[in-house]
Amino acid sequence: MVQECTEFRASRRIVITSRAKAILIAKTAKSKKAEDVVVLDMRKAANFTDYFVIASGSSDRQVKAIADAIDDVLRKEGFSVRHKEGYKEAVWALIDSGNVIAHIFYKETREFYSLENLWADAPRIKIR
Repeated sequence: MVQECTEFRASRRIVITSRAKAILIAKTAKSKKAEDVVVLDMRKAANFTDYFVIASGSSDRQVKAIADAIDDVLRKEGFSVRHKEGYKEAVWALIDSGNVIAHIFYKETREFYSLENLWADAPRIKIR
């Protein structure tokens, strides 16, 4: 069984699982009307992160709004953002928070890269 990664949030002195952080990111994306939000459990598929959150926006503005909201909620909750990429072009924004990586795509770009198919062996996590 793959261990669930936990992370210490300095601002609140609370430990949270990477799964809970992935769901927080997914719900944040949905709050900005992201489409086709998917959470993939990458723990058995890759050694560089625990979860992927994949979402789509219908315009470059929406991709930026989703990425901004995710960045804001992570920082507000006391998580560090290790790396951000693609924000300026807004066809594929990536936010790396260590044990969870969020990919926010413009629809056509998501179809082209097809991360869900590339990582088809990774189980999907339900978001409520």
